[in-house]
Amino acid sequence: QTDNNVFAVIGDYGSAGQNEADVANLVKSWNPGFIVTVGDNNYPNGAASTIDENIGQYYHDFIYPYNGKYGAGAPYKKFFPAVGNHDWGINDARQYFKYFSFFNERGYYDFINGPVHFFILNSDPHEPDGTSADSKQAKWLKSGLALSTSAFNIVVMHHPPYSSGLHGSTSYMQWPFKSWGADVILSGHDHLYERIIADDIPYFVNGLGGASLYDVRAIVPGSQVRFNQDYGAMRVEANSSSMKFQFFTRTGI
Repeated sequence: QTDNNVFAVIGDYGSAGQNEADVANLVKSWNPGFIVTVGDNNYPNGAASTIDENIGQYYHDFIYPYNGKYGAGAPYKKFFPAVGNHDWGINDARQYFKYFSFFNERGYYDFINGPVHFFILNSDPHEPDGTSADSKQAKWLKSGLALSTSAFNIVVMHHPPYSSGLHGSTSYMQWPFKSWGADVILSGHDHLYERIIADDIPYFVNGLGGASLYDVRAIVPGSQVRFNQDYGAMRVEANSSSMKFQFFTRTGI
């Protein structure tokens, strides 16, 4: 359909090298309107000395404003990150906030693009506004979802509420997303790809952006697809009546 909006989702990608380069080239081949990350943008500990090499080297043309050394930035904001535990690192995510030009050091925010309203959360336990279902952050999400008039609402975070990977499910992030109005949950943290149906909505784990590969562990109820054999990213098409989620490896398969 002519009103399709194409965007990419990458996770656990911020470790400079061939794996990340291959995923970045895959993403760029789709010519996405923008990129959403599910965290761990800057390994190993969120330092200023590694952030541009880990992010700007591959995605500078999506970042606005971009002040790094790898080329021109985007003419407007086309890169929407979530903060991960490795971004929190040694300095309470200060380099993350500075690099992406956040006006304040709050780890959660929202934006609308086309038919989709995105709610980016901070699932790290260090979040000052909390990570429980009755926290200040959760109340912000519940209110925002209730007020949303978009065709679809996507919630993005780093720690997966449900996962069959090494870290497993993050119980404190198992909020009542569907009853609040969410349609899809995107996460990372476990370095695999998984699609899970829980509470009658899809939960995706997408952590194959370039850092490493994790084993599949105890398979959680509702798990439909699991993959951990290669690096890749998600390509999403959204219009006013539907969304299509696909995962591709760096070889394009």
